[in-house]
Amino acid sequence: MNGWQDWLLTALQTLNDILTAGIAITAFSLFLYALSFNLRNRVARSFAVILLCVVAIFTSEALQNDSLSKQGIELLLRAQWIGVIFLPPAYLHLSDALLATAGHPSRGRRRVVLRLTYALALGFIILLAAGMLVGSLASSELPAPHLSRTVWTQAFTAFYFTIIAWAGYNFIRAYSLMLTGLGKRRMIYLIAGATAPALGSYPYLLLGSNFAAQHVLLFWSVAFINNLLVAALLIVMAYAVAFFGVTWPDRVVKSRLFKWLLRGPITASLALTAMTLVRRTGQFLGGEPYSGFVPLAVVVTVLLFEHAVTLFSPLWERLLFYGRDRQEIQLLQNIEERLLTRGDLHQFLETALAAVRDHLQSPCAFVAALDGNELTLSLTAGNQFLLEEENLDEALQIVHSNGMGRRAEYIWGNFWILPLRKRKEIGDRDEIPPLLGLLGVARRPERIQLDKDQRDALWLLAERIALALEDRLLQQRVFLSLESLKPQIEFLQQIRAAGRYDTRAALLREPLPDESEFADWVKDALTHYWGGPKLTNSPLMKLHVVKTLVEDHDGNAQNALRALLRRAVDQVKPEGDRRFTSEWILYNILEMKFIEGRKVREVAGRLAMSEADLYRKQRVAVEAVARAILDMEYAKGVG
Repeated sequence: MNGWQDWLLTALQTLNDILTAGIAITAFSLFLYALSFNLRNRVARSFAVILLCVVAIFTSEALQNDSLSKQGIELLLRAQWIGVIFLPPAYLHLSDALLATAGHPSRGRRRVVLRLTYALALGFIILLAAGMLVGSLASSELPAPHLSRTVWTQAFTAFYFTIIAWAGYNFIRAYSLMLTGLGKRRMIYLIAGATAPALGSYPYLLLGSNFAAQHVLLFWSVAFINNLLVAALLIVMAYAVAFFGVTWPDRVVKSRLFKWLLRGPITASLALTAMTLVRRTGQFLGGEPYSGFVPLAVVVTVLLFEHAVTLFSPLWERLLFYGRDRQEIQLLQNIEERLLTRGDLHQFLETALAAVRDHLQSPCAFVAALDGNELTLSLTAGNQFLLEEENLDEALQIVHSNGMGRRAEYIWGNFWILPLRKRKEIGDRDEIPPLLGLLGVARRPERIQLDKDQRDALWLLAERIALALEDRLLQQRVFLSLESLKPQIEFLQQIRAAGRYDTRAALLREPLPDESEFADWVKDALTHYWGGPKLTNSPLMKLHVVKTLVEDHDGNAQNALRALLRRAVDQVKPEGDRRFTSEWILYNILEMKFIEGRKVREVAGRLAMSEADLYRKQRVAVEAVARAILDMEYAKGVG
C-alpha cells in the first residue's frame, strides 16, 4: 500500500473502533431505558434481550486491541459468540410478541417453537464451551482477529439465518395486521431498524477471511458502513419499540427517548471520540498515547455537551415534538413553573405576617382560612399561647354581626380582626365579595384604634394575603377538576396506546382506581352528603351500582349516590344498639361528622378524643366505606 492508502486504512480502523464502542454504549443505554420505562411489556422485554446480545457482541469487539495476548483475544471472540448465538431466538421472540400485540396471539405452536429455539441456542452454547462450535484463533493479523470454522459452524450458520428469516416473516405478518396508518408506519420503522443488527452482527470473517485479507481496504470500508447502519438503525428500532407498553402521549415518548440518547450514549460516544482522537494524535506526533490532554478532553466534551443539552432542550422540544399543541403545552409548563403550592403559600404568609408584626410591633399574628362554614388556622407567627384559649368561631361571628364592610377591622378580645375577601369581579352586583378568611393581629388592651399609616399598611398586607388565599383556592378547584379527570384521561391514554397496534383496544372496560384514590372520592362525596358539587360531580356517579340505584330513586342520581353512601356506612355499623364505645368509633364518626353534619370540635368532644386522633380515625372509617362500595361494585361484575 502507498501512503494515502495507509492513512485511509488507519482512519477507517479508528472510525470503526469508535463506532464499535459507540454501538455497545448505545445498546446498553437503550437496555437501561427499557428497564426503566416499559419492561412490563412483552415487546419491550424481547427487545431488551436483543440489546443484551448486541452489547455482548460489540463490547467484546471493542475491547480487542494490540496490547492483548492471543489468549485474551480468543477469549473475547468466544464471549462475542454468546451474543451471536442468542440473537436469532431473541428476534423470533420479538416477532412473536409483535404478533400477539397486533391481535394474533399464539395458539400454542409459536410458543413451542420459540422454546425449542432457545433450547437449540443453549445447545450451541454447550458446543461453544466444548470448543466444537468454533475452533481456535485462526489469525490475529489483518484484516482482523477471528476464529476458525468447524462442522458445527456451518450448522449454526443455517440455524442463524433460518430463524432470522422466520422472524422477518413474522414482522411482515404483524405489519399486515396493522389497520391504522400510525401503526403501519411504526412497524416499518421496526422492520427497517431490526434489519441492521440482525444482518450486521454475524462474524462473516468465518466465511470470507481469505477474500478480506486480500482486500483489506474494502473490508474496513464495508465494516465502517455496516457499523454505521447498525448504530443508526438500532436507534430507529428502539424508537419504534419505545411506544409499546406505555400510555404517555407520543410527544412525551419522543422527548424522553431523545433526552436519554443525548445525555447517555451520545455524550459517552463523544467523550470516547475525543479521547481516541487525542490519543491517536499524540501517537502520530511521536508522543505518548496517554497524556494529561486525554482526561481534559473527556471532561471538557462532557461538560460542554451536557450544558448544550440543558440550554437548548426547551427549543428543540418545542420545534420537534409539540407540533400543533405547542401553545397548550407551553401554558401548562408556565403554570407548573409559577404554581403557588402549599409550601409557597406558607412561605408567603410567613413573610406577610412578619411584616404585619413589624409594622404594628405586635407579639402575635395569624391567618385563618374559611373552609365551608368553619375557620381553620393556616399559620400563626409569634407568641402562639395568646391564641390557645380563643375560639375562632367567635371571631367569625363578630365579623358577621358587626356588618360586612370591605375595609373594616374589628376587636376580638386582644386581637384586631380583618376580614379577607375575594377581589370584586367586573359586573358583580354584590356589594361585599365573599369571605376567604381572617387576619388577626394581637394588640395591647388599652389600644383601641390604629394610626392612619399603620392602618393603610395593614390593609395593604391584608389584601395581598387575601389575594394569595384566593389564588390558592382557585388552583385547588383546578386540581379537583384535574383529579376527577385523571382516571378518564389515563383510561383514554391506555386505549390510545394499545390502539396503535390493536383496534380492539377501544372495547376495553374502564378500570376502577386504586383504593387510596377511591377513598378520596368517597370522602369528598361524604363531605357534601346533603348536597354540593363534591356530591353532584363525584366520579362515583359513574359506578355501575349507582346507575342501578338511579332506577329506584326516580332517575335522581344524587339521591342514588346518597343511598349508596348510607348503605356503605351502615355496613360499618356493629350489631346491636348504638353506643359510644371503642367498637362503635368508626360508625359514630361517620354518622356524626358526615350524616349529621356536626363540627370537628363537637365530634371530638363527644367521642372524648383529640382532633388529630379524630382525623386519623376518620381516614380509617372512610376507607372502610370505600371498601364496602368497591365490594358492591365488584358484586355487579364491574372492574
